[in-house]
Amino acid sequence: QVQVVESGGGLVQAGGSLRLSCAASGSIFAINVMGWYRQAPGKQRELVAQITGGGTTNYADSVKGRFTISRDNAKNTLYLQMNSLEPEDTAVYYCNVVVYRAVGAPPNDYWGQGTLVTVSA
Repeated sequence: QVQVVESGGGLVQAGGSLRLSCAASGSIFAINVMGWYRQAPGKQRELVAQITGGGTTNYADSVKGRFTISRDNAKNTLYLQMNSLEPEDTAVYYCNVVVYRAVGAPPNDYWGQGTLVTVSA
């Protein structure tokens, strides 16, 4: 089994910053893509940012220049530094990891339980 646990959410004023963390543990041989998604009330879950094992990143247009995704491969940990936060960033943020559990095994993706980020105007 693989466990994915997010932390770091909270309440912040517009213009402020937060840093989210996501730790993956359990039966992990290797992790491919790691990413952050978010779901605001009444909206579909959307991609915020992704990072490959080699460090290639991809961001949603709405967060480019404000958010930075990074990972620590030795610790199977993912981060999201969020600056210049806006009320529109209010959502539950979910971590997603694509895991190989053994050599030659197919990849599987796992989700965390989510962490709430609330940005007040």
